[in-house]
Amino acid sequence: MNMQKMLKDMQKLQGKMSKMQTDLEQKIFEGEAGGGAVKISLTGKYDVKAVRLQKAVVDPEDLEALEDLILAAYRNAKSQIDDEMQSTMGSLTQGLKIPGM
Repeated sequence: MNMQKMLKDMQKLQGKMSKMQTDLEQKIFEGEAGGGAVKISLTGKYDVKAVRLQKAVVDPEDLEALEDLILAAYRNAKSQIDDEMQSTMGSLTQGLKIPGM
């Protein structure tokens, strides 16, 4: 295989990956739990942008349940980010032939 062509292809791929990562980091993902009673919005960098709670889930006598719902909503949003990242990067590297790998 032509080494210069392979290096150029790798540079193109690196540029595409950088752009896709930037796009992903700016995108907002919304996770939810409790049938939508708790919603959390995250950026692709896992920064929390918003937390929304329905009044029905705020029970001063059962804060543990609310904490669990918030954690579940966060995990749901994080999972969406991880899935999209894996799918995006997988589509970039699909069919890529790198010697030794």
